[in-house]
Formats: sequence, C-alpha cells, structure tokens
Amino acid sequence: MGDLLQPTHLIVLAIVAFLLFGAKRLPELGKGLGEGLKGFKEGLKGITEPSAPAPNVQQSAPPAPPPSTPPTEQK
Repeated sequence: MGDLLQPTHLIVLAIVAFLLFGAKRLPELGKGLGEGLKGFKEGLKGITEPSAPAPNVQQSAPPAPPPSTPPTEQK
C-alpha cells in the first residue's frame, strides 16, 4: 500500500485522467476541486473555533398611530 504514490503510478493516473476528461475539462475539474477543498477547510475552521452567540433581540410591534378625529366645526 505504501508504493501507491510512486512517480510512475502518478504519471499513469494523469494519463488516464487526461484520456477520460480531455484537455478542456481538466482545468475546470482542478479549479472546482480546489474551491471545494477550500470551502471544506473553512467549514471545519468554523466548527472548531467557538463563535460568539448571537444576541437575543426581541422585537416588538411598532406603536400604533393615534386615531384620527374629524375636525370640529366652530360656531
């Protein structure tokens, strides 16, 4: 099992990947894999670091406008 990552094995794997995906898809796959690993590491970092609890803010209803009264006529 320790002989799995020898240079000749890696070359064979690279050739097989090139034949399966083609020259256009390999950079896209590499970029997607890199972004996925970056997101995974950031997610693990967020889990291991304690975060401050969100403040518990209780919202109340806005005050009701005063009732409108019709103007009174002066005599």
